[in-house]
Amino acid sequence: MTRNPEILSINCTSCGAGLDVLGGGRVVVQICPYCGSELDVQDNYRTLRQFKGLTRPKTPFSIGMTGALYGVDFTIIGLIEHSERWGGRFYTWIDHQLYSPTHGYAWLTLEAGHLVFTRRHRGPGWISERAVEISEYPPIVRVNGERFVYFETTTSSITYVEGEFTWRPEIGEQTTTISAMSDAAMLGFCTTGSERESYRSIYVPRKTVEDAFDVQLDQKPFRVHPLEPFVAGPNYGFVLFASCVFAIICLFMSFVFASRTGEDVLGAHVLTRADLPAEITFPLEADSQLTRISFSADVRNSWAYLDLELLDPDDTPVFLAGRTIEYYSGRDADGSWSEGSRRANLSFRPERTGDYTLTVDVPDQGVWTGPGASSVQSYPFNQLMINVRSGLSSSLWTLALAGGFGLLFLLQFGRKWLHQRARWSGTDWVDED
Repeated sequence: MTRNPEILSINCTSCGAGLDVLGGGRVVVQICPYCGSELDVQDNYRTLRQFKGLTRPKTPFSIGMTGALYGVDFTIIGLIEHSERWGGRFYTWIDHQLYSPTHGYAWLTLEAGHLVFTRRHRGPGWISERAVEISEYPPIVRVNGERFVYFETTTSSITYVEGEFTWRPEIGEQTTTISAMSDAAMLGFCTTGSERESYRSIYVPRKTVEDAFDVQLDQKPFRVHPLEPFVAGPNYGFVLFASCVFAIICLFMSFVFASRTGEDVLGAHVLTRADLPAEITFPLEADSQLTRISFSADVRNSWAYLDLELLDPDDTPVFLAGRTIEYYSGRDADGSWSEGSRRANLSFRPERTGDYTLTVDVPDQGVWTGPGASSVQSYPFNQLMINVRSGLSSSLWTLALAGGFGLLFLLQFGRKWLHQRARWSGTDWVDED
């Protein structure tokens, strides 16, 4: 027999408590929240059995609450608490069964402060435990063009029941669920005894549920849920695209600036040790472009410290500076090695047009005669070559801008990447080498 659709409330046939009838014609049992009695809806609410000693889980939702989700008015008609032991810890979640006279049955699940909306999936596709065990790669299911990748296998037990249900739940009843996830949804392939069902779940924003059911959720999510969508923000796409484009533009500008070789003002001017200290004069234009003075010496397992002074056309010092040129090489137990450089340089921007005078001296120098030295020469160096080029451009600032835009791009891209990584962190798939 089926339940009379005109019945809106009953009294529990075990304890006499008044119970609302909310769940539609497919309900087969109703479990009294007061005494735990399971009542047979199809047999005048005859008491079938009692679930004693159950502790009601903490949930902000109660049976009889109504709310609109995705444009459909639902009523909460029952709740089930599930528990799973994995990795030495217990995980619990609460399924709230929903009913709509026009759209049938659904679930609203509360797990670790997150909310998930689930409906039965009647489309194609199934992943079995055997398929997971023998697969070298995570099994994949495609449904209506959506790609679902294996996520995890769970075995949970029912620890609390209350309300109306379209089947007969049992305390301790175990369900094995194989989950596969896409970018926006999850398919659950559930096996309970000999029964098999498929479900499709999506994430529900907290505020959506609070507004729908007029409740306040005091539970704070402590991790990213596998179905939780990435919150990009209103300008995410623009910032991601713009930062990438500007980083490329700045890198190209840096390449252009760095490739400008300028022109020789003083080319390959050679000084011997006997010529030092020496003064060298060369003309420069005050064109706001860089001028680079380059030095190279034939040091070998030796070093030389250059004392440098540059005067402008008005004999005003432009700079007093020092540069060290050193180069060492040899062999040891690990083979040949070398370090240092035979070159040095400094750059500046001339502020006046005219003849500049560079004074060069080598007040300090030396030869290294350590063990393993490849060769030792009598003097630290024999000659010093000086070259002056003007009309150069610096790529420093455009490189800095490229780095800044690149960091902004990585920050935006990294936010999404980290979110995706957090979503998949709970998978139990392990790649075996």
